[in-house]
Amino acid sequence: MEKDFTLIKGDGYGVLHMRNIGKYVLLIVLVAICIALSMTTPRFFTIQNLMIIVTQVSINALLAFGVTFVIITGGIDLSIGSIVAVTGVVAASFAHADTYPVIVPIGVGLLAGLLFGAFNGFVVTRTKVPPFIVTLGTMTIGRGLALILSKGRPISNLSDSFNFIGGGKVLGVPTLIIILVVFFGICTVILKKTVIGRYMYAVGGNEQAAKASGIQLSKVKMVVYTLCGGLAALAGILLTSRITTGQPNAGAGFELDAIAAAIIGGTSTSGGAGTMIGTLLGALLIGVISNGLDLLNVTSYYQQVVMGVIIIGAVVLNSLKQPSN
Repeated sequence: MEKDFTLIKGDGYGVLHMRNIGKYVLLIVLVAICIALSMTTPRFFTIQNLMIIVTQVSINALLAFGVTFVIITGGIDLSIGSIVAVTGVVAASFAHADTYPVIVPIGVGLLAGLLFGAFNGFVVTRTKVPPFIVTLGTMTIGRGLALILSKGRPISNLSDSFNFIGGGKVLGVPTLIIILVVFFGICTVILKKTVIGRYMYAVGGNEQAAKASGIQLSKVKMVVYTLCGGLAALAGILLTSRITTGQPNAGAGFELDAIAAAIIGGTSTSGGAGTMIGTLLGALLIGVISNGLDLLNVTSYYQQVVMGVIIIGAVVLNSLKQPSN
């Protein structure tokens, strides 16, 4: 009983205090890498390059925020890359110049992503099919829908007001960075300051204990998958706006980068543990390493090897922090 109570009411809602050390270790590693890169290449530690890094990281970070909700509850979502594509295509279809006001493509794109996420949640909660299989299937469905809606071709001629969303600046700060900061705050509040956030930790920590405590598992899972779909839709709209076309092939492999950011940031693959600040640091670490390797003229092949090693190392460290039974 004490173990169950700890999973629901304990420090960090099931996260042992030792886990929190991981955030500081990750921050130290991130700073150390930044210092090393700044000593290696003078182009790295400049305001312009740092802005580029955060701008490039923003879309992956938004996806990672969504998948963090899901992984904390013990699930997984492989469809977010396809949601990026299909929502981007849907938004672009309503974003042509001199047609609809900019709120229309944004609203339609977000609705499509929320519905997609809700469908994932519905299937996961109403069947005994593992989330991995469900979202693997919807990943294929989403990619197919993106190709069908766009007829396999990019959708261009988007309005300036729509293109500004992901490609503009406010007082010299890229809109993508502003949106990232806003949604980081929103997701942090949801996870740490709301009842549904506490329920996410409880469900991921111990489903049976959570159910015995009166938590409705299906509702919690529906919420997290819907949130994940909504954030993926936002990422899809921002990406479409930034590249000024709706690409049916956009988002390929994005789900892996997002999951990697969450895991590197300390989100437990077995559920019950994770923070948005950790996920943000994980996304930044991936972005910094990728940018640094680019500046050092390291080929993309070697970059993939480096990122694979980092992901495996993060999972190993995460497992070492698991409490022993």
